[in-house]
Amino acid sequence: MHRSEVMLTPYVSERRIDTDALGRFIERSYSGAGWRPDDVDTGAVITTGEAARKENASAIVQLFSAQAGKFVCATAGHHLESLLAAHGSGAVALSRDAATPVVLNVDIGGGTTKLAVCRSARVEETAAIDVGARLLSWDGGGRIRAVTRAGARVAKEAGVRVAVGDTRDDGALDAVAERIADLVLSVPLGKRFEDPAPWLTEPLVARGPFHALVFSGGVGEYINGWEKREFGDLGLRLGRAIARRLESFEVLRPVESIRATCIGASQYSVQVSGDTLFLTDPGLLPLRDLAAVAVRPERADARAIADEIRRGVTRLDREDGRFALAVRWRHGATYGALRELCTGIAEGTRDL
Repeated sequence: MHRSEVMLTPYVSERRIDTDALGRFIERSYSGAGWRPDDVDTGAVITTGEAARKENASAIVQLFSAQAGKFVCATAGHHLESLLAAHGSGAVALSRDAATPVVLNVDIGGGTTKLAVCRSARVEETAAIDVGARLLSWDGGGRIRAVTRAGARVAKEAGVRVAVGDTRDDGALDAVAERIADLVLSVPLGKRFEDPAPWLTEPLVARGPFHALVFSGGVGEYINGWEKREFGDLGLRLGRAIARRLESFEVLRPVESIRATCIGASQYSVQVSGDTLFLTDPGLLPLRDLAAVAVRPERADARAIADEIRRGVTRLDREDGRFALAVRWRHGATYGALRELCTGIAEGTRDL
């Protein structure tokens, strides 16, 4: 299996991603693998985190799609990214073990940290907080080149001042990394934030302690001992700060870390066709890039089914309201059971 290098997202400004640099990266990756775009039958392109917030994020997805063939393309919001990372890291599979039935996946990237509660091989809940390795970054000469809004907030909480143009102060950077580590581990410890500002979503309902933690994302590479280099950001410091605090936790190794989100997406790329499908309007086809809401009702109850659909749609972050509904039904085909199912679907999708 070929794995390309990992490239930090290139920017031409604070608001725009450098599409030319990304195009060259794609070409190098194909060349390194000895493939052409036409050789690839399927795959996934996911724009996440800080990159998903940029003005031309959707154009980036289309750039990759045009070069990469028949790819599933999406810009992932916080909930969907958390879900994909939990699958790609292996946290969902690890929660099948009776010894660790509730696993919290903590995916720490450049601008955000994604959280997913995995219970008995299902993602039960997702959330995100506004901290990551690139809240502060600096150039090769040690001069601060970027301080995000969240970075300024965390620096203030840590009692230090960091501004663009300053010379790097290792003591201040360490203080910011320590503060971020405290924020991240407040979640598995079941502590509430004094200020809700770090939450990018509704806070997790599930409270720690959990049976086990899994760390993925770029910072996960440091926490798991797979990376020791510094890349002009807080990643190395943050990884070490978190690792020092893990003695009281059961920490499991992920199968993927920095690639967890993309691997999670690639696990769920499916093309559906066949003679057994009924379509009310064939003119709607083809439908591409549909995310699926998987519903597995524990009982034939319309209200419970509707609630599960709404939670699933929330996790997908679909702004266009388009999705596929997949139902695993184990409650028979009696009139009463099917009426509950249909009523639940109607109620769960009413306002979408």
